[in-house]
Amino acid sequence: MGEFREYADHDATGLAALLRAGEVSREEVIEAAIARAEALEPQLNAFAHLDPAAARAAAAEVREDAPLAGVPFAVKDLWLEWAGAPHGAGSRWLRDDHRFERDAPLAAAFRGAGLVSLGKTTTPEFGITGTTEPARTGPTRNPWKLDRIAGGSSGGSAAAVAAGVVPVAHASDGAGSIRIPAACCGLVGLKPSRGRTLAPCDALDVPFAFSANFVVSRTVRDSAALLDVARSRSRYAPPGPEGTYAEEARRDPGTLVIAASCETPSGRPVDPEIARAFEVTCALLERLGHRVELREPAVDWRAFYRAFGSVGGAQLAADVRALEAELGRAPLPEEFEPLTWRNVEAGRARSGVGVIGALRELQRCTRQLERFLEEVDLFLTPVLGTPVPELGYLDPTALDPAEQDRRSARVFPFTPPFNASGQPAISLPLLEDDEGLPIGMQFAAAYGDDLLLLRLAAQLEAETGWIDRRPPLAGVES
Repeated sequence: MGEFREYADHDATGLAALLRAGEVSREEVIEAAIARAEALEPQLNAFAHLDPAAARAAAAEVREDAPLAGVPFAVKDLWLEWAGAPHGAGSRWLRDDHRFERDAPLAAAFRGAGLVSLGKTTTPEFGITGTTEPARTGPTRNPWKLDRIAGGSSGGSAAAVAAGVVPVAHASDGAGSIRIPAACCGLVGLKPSRGRTLAPCDALDVPFAFSANFVVSRTVRDSAALLDVARSRSRYAPPGPEGTYAEEARRDPGTLVIAASCETPSGRPVDPEIARAFEVTCALLERLGHRVELREPAVDWRAFYRAFGSVGGAQLAADVRALEAELGRAPLPEEFEPLTWRNVEAGRARSGVGVIGALRELQRCTRQLERFLEEVDLFLTPVLGTPVPELGYLDPTALDPAEQDRRSARVFPFTPPFNASGQPAISLPLLEDDEGLPIGMQFAAAYGDDLLLLRLAAQLEAETGWIDRRPPLAGVES
């Protein structure tokens, strides 16, 4: 792998400290990352576009005083406007010559912090599934067990971080797409509050945007440090700490009242292994001095998911229409996967009146969640309703869309509400199943309380030692 054999043992914060101290050179770090990416990529399939030449050039140009100068990074191939790199969004319709001409504010912040991108990571087509198995690039595999999904839609980023290719990677979350792959791959996955981070592009910068852009990481301190990098100072952003997240996240969270539930919106029970993990998590929280109350918000979940699907479909159809204008060509049905085509057609059929009605329903649900989180500090659920599925079980290229919907509802029942409400939520890799695969637990907070999530996460990280658990592929010499 090159001279820096310990590269994969360090998180982004640790690598930055080594580079500042001169204990390792920027060239050694980037060459170690490239070598590891090239060695593991045939097994993982985590990159849609791996570009060593661009990474070397970018590493040479990083400012010495940047906080994360020379730290390897990767960019999810979905919507973030990262100038110069091919943009495919997991779709055969978009060709490799589709590129952004300028950086979005979030991309500029990542580059300005000194992060060096190795390339673009894989995503399902337009990010619409919880598994990364697109026809364009093929399936991305989980470093813990290569026959399992890496999650989606930030599956490539999660696989690359879990395998030690990069210590941290860009990710985005429109219905769970940071938290789901973090849970599948044993990572920290924070979906920040709406408006917390800088804009990834113009299209998503709207008041009711479901999607939040941030990162997946191995450690809480990396997530806190990257929130300082990505943090928006807009007057429309929720208030944050006067100091840095990196400093403030180290403080004790205090004694918290945590509502907890593993009841799914459909009423179908979660898998017994997930239920046991939930019980162990509740006991751990109580042992740490927190008060756990088994309760859940009074939300009409059936109405919520109808409304969520209506708005999400309309947004997807609008995105496709904007791309049609930019590319000068409309997609053919065979250029889209069946699920994507179904969702675009459904979105096109929505009326303005129908979408406004759906938004009002989501607003009603948001107020219910807000009132619920006024009574407690945090809300705990699992992330997945089942253990990490095998590749193929959720494959959108092979399944009838209605069957894909049914299976996804069973596997991913807990994450979308906080995209609609804009409240922050985090997946933490607290446990493992009988096969040694990660089990993620989700904590949600009131709008703007991202720091409270990070403080609890740091406490749980210290208690459980998850950073010492690494997937088999992470230890492979490359």
